[in-house]
Amino acid sequence: MVQVLGIFGFLSFGWADVLDILMVAAIIFFLIRSIRGDSTVLNIVLVLVVLLVLQAVVSALNMRMMTVLLNTLLDVGVLAIIILFQPEIRHLLNRLAVNSGLAKRTGDLFNRLLGIKEEKMGSRSVVELSEAVRAMAADHTGALIVLQKKNALDEYIATGDRFEAEINRRLVMNIFFKNSPLHDGAMIIQGDRIVAARCQLPMSGRTDIPAHYGMRHRAAIGMSENSDADVVVVSEETGSISFVHAGEIRTVKDLQELRELVGESMTRKEEA
Repeated sequence: MVQVLGIFGFLSFGWADVLDILMVAAIIFFLIRSIRGDSTVLNIVLVLVVLLVLQAVVSALNMRMMTVLLNTLLDVGVLAIIILFQPEIRHLLNRLAVNSGLAKRTGDLFNRLLGIKEEKMGSRSVVELSEAVRAMAADHTGALIVLQKKNALDEYIATGDRFEAEINRRLVMNIFFKNSPLHDGAMIIQGDRIVAARCQLPMSGRTDIPAHYGMRHRAAIGMSENSDADVVVVSEETGSISFVHAGEIRTVKDLQELRELVGESMTRKEEA
C-alpha cells in the first residue's frame, strides 16, 4: 500500500500517516453521528472540517499564501464560532459526553471518591407521581416532569422556582393546574423530592420529530439528549402520556406501564 501511495512523489506518506487519517476520519464520523438532526451545529462542524482539510492540502503543496490565509481564518473563525455559538457548543460537548458514557463513568468515580450517594425514588413516590400523571391526563392538563438521574441539572433548576417538597399527587396536580403560576414549564424531581418547577428546558433541534408533537415533547427530547434524565409528558391537547428516554418517545398505554417505566428509571430496591 505504501508503494501505491508513493506515486504522489511530493507527499511523504507512511503507515503513521494512514493511521492518522483513519483516526481523524473516525473522530469526524462519530462527531457527525452524535449531532445528526441538529442542523445548526452540523453546519458549523462541516465548515470547520472543510477548512481543516483545505488547510492540510495547501500546506502539503507548500502554498504559502493560502496556508497563511487559512491559518488566520481558522484562528479568528474558531474564536468567533466559540463566542457566537457558545450554547450550541456547550450542548454538543455535553451530548458527546452523555452518548459516549464518559459523563456517567466520571460522575460515578467522583461520587465514590466524595462519598456521594445517588438519590433514587421510592415505591411510594412512584405511585404518587403515577397517579398524578394519570389524573392530569384524564383532565387534559399539560405537564412536563423531569426525572433526574446521574447528571446534575443545576443550570436548568436555576431557570425556575426552587423549593423542597416530597412527591405528592395533589401537589403535582396543583403545580400544573392551568391557573397556577408554576404550571408553565417543567418540574424537576430528584429522588423522592420535587426540587423545582417552572423550569426552562433545551429545545431539540431535530427535524425528524413528528408534527403532532408539541413544544413540551420537543423540550422533553432536548432534555433527554443533553442529559441522562428521563422525562414524562402529558399532552394538553390529547391527554396522552409519553415517556422520553435518550431522545426517543414512547407512548404510555396505561397506569401500570407508567409505573413500570418510572420504576425502572428511578426506584430503589427497598429492604424488608
